[in-house]
Amino acid sequence: MEKRNFAFDKVNFILIAVSMLVVVLGFVLMSGSGSTDTHYDPDIFSALRIKVAPVVCFVGFVTMIYAVARKPKDGDTKGKDND
Repeated sequence: MEKRNFAFDKVNFILIAVSMLVVVLGFVLMSGSGSTDTHYDPDIFSALRIKVAPVVCFVGFVTMIYAVARKPKDGDTKGKDND
């Protein structure tokens, strides 16, 4: 049976899934309760929301770019006709 050459292999899909989870984790870290007109919440300026969470999202997006751009390894093609 002829082996098809797909753009992504199993490793690409795993990297994409992991990077999506990292991005979602970054957005979850950014979320939380906010301030209202009657109550000021100083936690909206915490280091977790302003520094850590955007870096986590950035790492997730960079990993996603790598996962999409990564070329899958070709299998052993010795002895096969590559026409």
